[in-house]
Amino acid sequence: MKFTESSCNYDYSFPAVTLAYFLRYPNPYSKHVLSTDVIDRYIDPDTKRLHTLRLHLKRSKVPPSILKFLPRGLAGPGGASQTYVLEKSTIDVKEGWMETESRNMEWTGILSVVEQQSYKRHSLAEAVQSLPDSGQQALARAKEWTSCKTTVTFVSKLGQTRLFSRVKTNEAVSFEEEEPKQGFFASWSTAGIQRAVELIGVKRTKTAMVNGKEGMNVVLERLRSGGIVGVLEGMRQDRMEMMGVEGPWKQAWMNGNRAADHDDND
Repeated sequence: MKFTESSCNYDYSFPAVTLAYFLRYPNPYSKHVLSTDVIDRYIDPDTKRLHTLRLHLKRSKVPPSILKFLPRGLAGPGGASQTYVLEKSTIDVKEGWMETESRNMEWTGILSVVEQQSYKRHSLAEAVQSLPDSGQQALARAKEWTSCKTTVTFVSKLGQTRLFSRVKTNEAVSFEEEEPKQGFFASWSTAGIQRAVELIGVKRTKTAMVNGKEGMNVVLERLRSGGIVGVLEGMRQDRMEMMGVEGPWKQAWMNGNRAADHDDND
């Protein structure tokens, strides 16, 4: 198991950041996100907290070093693949915090990735208690920001042929997993393979974290300068670009057709 953490601040109010979070796809830094659907959304009548469950379809590419170890045909041409990501979120508007958790629904035997984020409202009023009430209120309105802490956990089971889990009765149960073909990693231990896959996940996620923050900043700036209309117009332009001849949506559709043709010819 590996994990990585990152913290950042957004120079925007908590309501703006949480709204941008739900409107962040698509943006120029998230062209790999093909679609987003809301599965469930409700307000808890007791806590007044908003709970949301969403499903994202993302395009990805398996690194060549990992692709050599996978069963033939598991990934598309050049390691292209698609995966669904399940996202849960809870917002407490009164207390000023939001907790999110995202996890991949596919490829979990190769690498399970769980991302947890914690957003919190901050104000300069927290640090200016000695000022008169009027001064505190004016300063709080002038300067409010939102912090974000991200923790990502990676667990690989690649190379294991038998997995065990313990149930409440303390009985061990097992199930078989398809034995992957041996290639570049033939002489490696299972633990060594798993550590290598987890480290690759950490490296790629660090880049994704930077892109994620930049994408949020794009949406926040659109929201600041043009409101909801500005955000929606930006989303429309991003979708048009993604649907271009070389866009990821077009490529995903073409790759899917190629895979279907290949299956028909086998």
